[in-house]
Amino acid sequence: MIISDPPTYGTASPLIGRQRDLQRIRDLVGIRAGGGALLLSGEAGVGKTAVLDVLAQAAHQEGTRVLRAAGVEFEANCSYSGLNQILFPFQDALGELEAPFREALRVALGFESGAPPEQLMVSNAVLLLLRRVAAGDPLLLIVDDLSWIDPASAAALGFVARRAAGIQVSFLAASRSGSRSLYDGGALPEYELQPLDEESASHLVTTRSPDLVDSARQRLLTVAGGNPLALLELPSALSAVQGPAHGEVPAMLPLSQRLETVFGSRIIGLPQPSRRLLLLAALEGVGDFGVLQAASRQSDDGYSLEDLTPAEREQLVHVDEGARRLRFRHPLIRSAVVASSTSGERRAVHAALAQVLVDQPERQAWHLGEATLEPDEKVAALLEHAARITLRRGDAVGAMRTLIRSADLTPHGADRARRLAEAAYVGAESIGALPSAQKLLDDARHTDRELKTSLHSAAAAALLLLNGDGDIDTAHSLLVSVIETGAHGYDAKNKTLVDALHTLALICFFGARQDLWQPYYRALERLTPEAPLVLSALGKTFSDPARTGAAAAEELNALLAELAEVSDPVQITRTGTAALYLDRLGDIRESAWRVVRMGRDGGPARRYLSGLIHLCLDDYLTGMWNEAAQLADEGIQLCETHGYTGFAWYFQYVQAILHAARGKPDQADTAAEHIIHWATRRRAFCAAHYAHHAAAVAALGRGDFADAYQHASAVSPAGSLASHVPHALWLTMDMVEAAVRTNRPTEAAAHVLAMREAGVAEISSRHALLMEASAALATTDDNEALGLFTKALAVEGAERWPFDFARVQLAYGERLRRVRATTESRGPLSAALSTLEHLGATPWAERAVKELRAAGWSRTRPGAPRAHILTSQELEIARLAASGMTNKQVAERLFLSHRTVGAHLYQIYPKLGITSRAMLRDALESPSSLENRP
Repeated sequence: MIISDPPTYGTASPLIGRQRDLQRIRDLVGIRAGGGALLLSGEAGVGKTAVLDVLAQAAHQEGTRVLRAAGVEFEANCSYSGLNQILFPFQDALGELEAPFREALRVALGFESGAPPEQLMVSNAVLLLLRRVAAGDPLLLIVDDLSWIDPASAAALGFVARRAAGIQVSFLAASRSGSRSLYDGGALPEYELQPLDEESASHLVTTRSPDLVDSARQRLLTVAGGNPLALLELPSALSAVQGPAHGEVPAMLPLSQRLETVFGSRIIGLPQPSRRLLLLAALEGVGDFGVLQAASRQSDDGYSLEDLTPAEREQLVHVDEGARRLRFRHPLIRSAVVASSTSGERRAVHAALAQVLVDQPERQAWHLGEATLEPDEKVAALLEHAARITLRRGDAVGAMRTLIRSADLTPHGADRARRLAEAAYVGAESIGALPSAQKLLDDARHTDRELKTSLHSAAAAALLLLNGDGDIDTAHSLLVSVIETGAHGYDAKNKTLVDALHTLALICFFGARQDLWQPYYRALERLTPEAPLVLSALGKTFSDPARTGAAAAEELNALLAELAEVSDPVQITRTGTAALYLDRLGDIRESAWRVVRMGRDGGPARRYLSGLIHLCLDDYLTGMWNEAAQLADEGIQLCETHGYTGFAWYFQYVQAILHAARGKPDQADTAAEHIIHWATRRRAFCAAHYAHHAAAVAALGRGDFADAYQHASAVSPAGSLASHVPHALWLTMDMVEAAVRTNRPTEAAAHVLAMREAGVAEISSRHALLMEASAALATTDDNEALGLFTKALAVEGAERWPFDFARVQLAYGERLRRVRATTESRGPLSAALSTLEHLGATPWAERAVKELRAAGWSRTRPGAPRAHILTSQELEIARLAASGMTNKQVAERLFLSHRTVGAHLYQIYPKLGITSRAMLRDALESPSSLENRP
């Protein structure tokens, strides 16, 4: 590029026509101004790399440390190759990190072997290392050709970019406009580099090609359209074709192809050794001088690194002496180098690279695969092994691609089918590449008709059936048959078998029938030496929690106790599944958020979905309804993007029950009907149960108790908690209330008896609350009812479930008013009203208002209670919090946990009619705030 006068911001010179762009980019990225992040986009050849070069030069001259990396097309499938470019010079600095981060990063970068690091751990390790590298000085991290950065590195770099300002680092990435990358969707501020304006383009052509006649120059400017690379390169191409003096610029080819032609002609003109060396560098991808030199010695053609000189003179490549790296000046140059070579030349280069990359098994296996023309089991096995390493590192996409290449080189049908099936399983279970997974599975079955004996193929097929038009019984039969006839010996350490059993548990849950779970139970009994803890817990909490859930409390406690140290998203989400029906999702929230953030950073889509599901359900139960709605929308979009139609109903249910609770019955019923229609055709009765729950709540809200009774009965008949219908637990009080309101006292009493016999109160504080409240609703003895309501509201921890708690308060207040305890009824009614209004549960809030008015209460009456009723403990917590103490300090003073303090404050705010801690003092000083306090 042409350099003009020095810029105002430093000693480095700007590019022609780019001074305003350079200053704007510099301001946006925050170089020497606290840090920041920016994505520089633009069409091919517009000068993104040149802009990066000038900014890097200026930053270096000002004392900023500059680190650079560039995406490489031929390394895009090699996990963490992008990070390797940046961090390779800082191997010694890794020793300064704490052990978990150091080990994770060393494994990720291939410096040592070990357990697969979790993406978030690697990302944090990179963040910590960069902070140490910066050592308080300004640091600029530049990433060129972002779209070719491998996904694992892109996720880590994205993590760093979003936190750049917090560690005084400036992050600047460049990517071609329209290319898909980690930063799609506005995750980073974007600055699009536009083509040069007419004046700047003319100045550039005149300066670099002064011999062009006016007609040729004008034609060139018209065709180039301000693209700097075309403006610089087309004059040479014109000279080679017909001569620029004639002004005949070829017009039949689009600009991108014309540039490819330009690069190709320049490459063809180089000496043969230079072309071979460029091909070696293009296929090696990283530009490592050590690897290039070693690989060049493997050739019989006699070339060395000295043969780079002609390519350097032609400005095709740049040699970074400090990093000892060879860099192509534009990705199109690399593409042209490869395109101008023969298949035999490419295979020879891949073979040479494989011989020198003996200490990097993943890269070596990949190059061997590219060098091999005919099926070769040895190479295929190496690729399969490399895929396993890649998968353990968390790069499911790379693992899937490597398995496919392994299958392509497999000479025997059975092994080829097995590898294709494993690739299909990875695609369906982790990545969300369902169409590709289906095609791979079809190819595998075509290759080997006996593939039905493969656990991977059966599990993949089952997942595809769940997300396609298949039914639960077919998926169940397929998977059970393979599990029970397999040669796995029921080895509990067989990961493939364990994965298959988890898939089976999911299918059984979807089906919600006792007969479906029996093969799962049999398999657990046969596992040796014993079933993994999470599989055992799932067999109790996820299958029939009304009968066996409480018995799994000890197992679940053990799983939850390990969670703080767990980085594997699979284990986190499986533990969350086991915690669902014991109302312990709150104990995995922090871990679930880690999984969701990992998914947003490009992690496995299936785990991302599970994290969202668990957060949505916990949000509904604990009253965080706005967040639940937002996460449900996110989940539905994710299902649509990845084709996970079999999991969308979870999020549709959350939307439906929020509509129901907020007084939008039409929307709730429409969503419920959609779920029921989808579920019934596939015999996914659990999904239908969830939908009936939402419809029952909608009916209760609008006062249609007969309809509510019908929907509750569709889940489980009155007087029983249906076997292996876990969601029946969530409709217990709905059933009892609907039965009482429709004059079915016998059915209501029978349902309460079923709850007591099942011991549901032992499952959680929520179920203890609902059981006692249901008993209160069902009894005709007013004194007994009032005692049961008091007992229900006194359940320890019951306030954690605000909607359920407020409904019980409302029912209690209604009963009090009906026995003419009018004054006493105002307390629970006003407390219920406060919570229900805070939640936006309009139908129940309106009921509370109606009851309060009947009890002589008016919003406008001076001194009327406004739900400002605090218990003694709540009052003490509120006073301490108002004094400025933190939750932790309050907890230490009162010998509580900080979570308990937070839960109490969550209840206190709506009671006082406030929304923040800052409003506590004024609320407590108001005389009416403590009115009617017991």
